[in-house]
Amino acid sequence: MATTKTKDYYGTLGVKKTASADEIRKAFRKAARKYHPDVNPGDKKAEEKFKEISEANDVLSDDKKRKIYDQFGFYSDNIDAAAAEAAARGGYAGGGFPGGGYGGGAQAGGRGGAQEVPFDFEGFDFSDFQGGGGAHQQESSGGFGGSFRDIFSGMFTGNRGARGPQPGTDLEYQVSVDFWTAVRGGVTRLEIQRQEICPTCKGKSTTGGSMECPECHGSGQVTQMGGRMKFNIQCPRCGGSGKVQNSCPTCDGAGVVTKKEQLEFRIKPGTRDGQRIRLAGKGNAGTNGGPAGDLYLIIKAGTHPVFTRNGDDIYVTVPVAISEAALGAKIDVPTIDTHDGGGRTQLKVPPGTQSGQKLRLREKGVPSASHEGKRGDQIVEVKVVVPKVQDERSKEILRELAKLNPEDPREELFAKA
Repeated sequence: MATTKTKDYYGTLGVKKTASADEIRKAFRKAARKYHPDVNPGDKKAEEKFKEISEANDVLSDDKKRKIYDQFGFYSDNIDAAAAEAAARGGYAGGGFPGGGYGGGAQAGGRGGAQEVPFDFEGFDFSDFQGGGGAHQQESSGGFGGSFRDIFSGMFTGNRGARGPQPGTDLEYQVSVDFWTAVRGGVTRLEIQRQEICPTCKGKSTTGGSMECPECHGSGQVTQMGGRMKFNIQCPRCGGSGKVQNSCPTCDGAGVVTKKEQLEFRIKPGTRDGQRIRLAGKGNAGTNGGPAGDLYLIIKAGTHPVFTRNGDDIYVTVPVAISEAALGAKIDVPTIDTHDGGGRTQLKVPPGTQSGQKLRLREKGVPSASHEGKRGDQIVEVKVVVPKVQDERSKEILRELAKLNPEDPREELFAKA
C-alpha cells in the first residue's frame, strides 16, 4: 500500500506556522508572480512550482482546511473539519494518544452506515485506557474503542472521485496608452498569452482508457501519518478506484493549452493612469466545464509637454506679460479641446495678478469616466515674464514707474524674519 508524502505547506510559501491570513496571501501573490506559467512559458519546473504554491495556498488560506492540516500534518478532502476539531479538543490530534505505545492491528469501523475507516495501530496498547482488556475487548465493551471509533469515523466521509469543474485563473496585464487616448478614449490593441481549452480533450484532461493509479499503485488507498498515528484513507488521486484515466497527450493532462491572442478593446474617455479595466471571461480557460477567469488591464497613461493631468483636472502654466498681470487682460490659453486644430479659450486675468497665482476654467478638464456628462476643471498657473530691457527709453519708463510705486516687495519678508 502506498504512503503519501507529508507536505510542508508553510515552507512552500516561505511563511511561519503562526503567519496571519494576510501574510499567507502576500506570500502566495509574490510566489505566483515569480512562477506563473505566463511568466515562464514552457518551463515545466516553474509550472510544477506554481502548482505546489497553489496547493499550499488553497489549504492555508481556508480556515477549516488549515485547522485540519495543523492538527494532522496533512490535508484530505475526506476529513470532516468538525470531527477533526472535536478530536483535537479530546486530545487525539497530532502527537498521538497519551500513554502510548503502539499496538496490534485493530481497525475502527463506522456506525450508522458510515464508511468504514481502517486504521493501523501497530504496537499500540489500549489497556492504558480501560483496565486489563486488549484492543478487541475495548471495542466490544463499549469503552475507549467505541469512542475512538466515533471520533474518527466522522472524519473520513464521502468519495472524492473525479474533480469537478475548475474555474480558470485571472490574468493581469499593464497597457500603455498615450495622453490623448486616455483623455478622449479610443481603441487599443494588445497581445496576451492565455490558457485555452485543449482542442483534443475539450478540457477534460483525459482521452479515454485507464491505467493503474501511480499514487496508490492500484490499491485504492494510501497511508497517512498524523503525529505518531498511522491510518489509511481513500486515495485522493483515483478516488479509491485504483485506476486513473490516460492523460491527454496534447495538454499533458492539464486540460488547457497556452496560446497567444491579439486582443482589441476600447478605452473610455477620461480613463485614468493606474485604472483597472476588467474584461470578463478573457482570462485563462477553466477545466471540466469550469468558467474562464477574467482579464484585468492596468492602464499606464502617457504624459504631455504642455498639459499635466491630476484626476479629471488639467493643469497648464501660461506666460503673462508684466503689463497684462498689472493692468489685467484677456488672454488666449490652450485647453484639451484645442487638440487637432480646435479654437482657443479666453481667460480673464485680473489686475494685480502675481506670478504663480492659479486661475480656474470651469469644466474645461477631462470628461469623467465614472460620471457621464461631468468634466473636471482646467487650472491655469500664471507665470509673469520680465522683459529684457535694452533701450534707454524703456529704462526711463521703468525708473519713472518705480518712483510712482515705491513699495518695497521685500518689506513683509523682513517683517516676518
